[in-house]
Amino acid sequence: MARSNRQKPRNPRERQLALDLPHLPAMGIEDFCLSACNREALDFIDHWPDWPSPLGILAGPKGSGKSHLGEIWKTMSGAQKLRAPELDTANVPALLANGALLIEDAHLPGLDEEALFHAINWGQEHRGFILITSSLWPVEWGVQLPDLKSRLMAAPLVELHEPDNALLCMVLVKLFTDRQLFVEASIVEYLVARMERSLGSAVRLVEALDKEALAQHRAITKPLAAQVLQNMQQP
Repeated sequence: MARSNRQKPRNPRERQLALDLPHLPAMGIEDFCLSACNREALDFIDHWPDWPSPLGILAGPKGSGKSHLGEIWKTMSGAQKLRAPELDTANVPALLANGALLIEDAHLPGLDEEALFHAINWGQEHRGFILITSSLWPVEWGVQLPDLKSRLMAAPLVELHEPDNALLCMVLVKLFTDRQLFVEASIVEYLVARMERSLGSAVRLVEALDKEALAQHRAITKPLAAQVLQNMQQP
């Protein structure tokens, strides 16, 4: 049953202790909110394994949905997953044993260029697929190995754009629904106009609103939303 209305406590200073329990976001394809800013990227994932190359790169700003798409592809392909700085030449064969590998955050410091080049070669030789995610375009990774640089420049690069208003609205509604919260459309629009424009921020915002509404025994209203937004913007 949706928690649409919470009764205020008799004592206005009384607050209910909100348990800090983890609420993991659903990351299946049925949970992906489609909008103009991510349609091309979802189409690319959906066309696997009929990619023009065994190597694909998803690039876009933080919170644009790269991790969610990576998880969708991981489920589809049976890929193993690791963050780029964890890649090592010695573990490449084991990582590609299932024929697919998801490498996240290739823009982070510590990328082993030799290991990545070895992984790409191994994938091509053994008909394996590699999907790389990054917040920066490959040209901005500072790659020094010429052969690796040429492989990356030749790979299909799909850009995810900053979430638009339509996507943020859909994501907020879904996050509230996941928590069995009914929030009026006008409040969702109010939040979208004032929140940080990322999917990660949407997750944190809904979590904070849910926790504060529970603590105060009240429904999520514009004044509560304004209070939570102000709290989140403070250093």
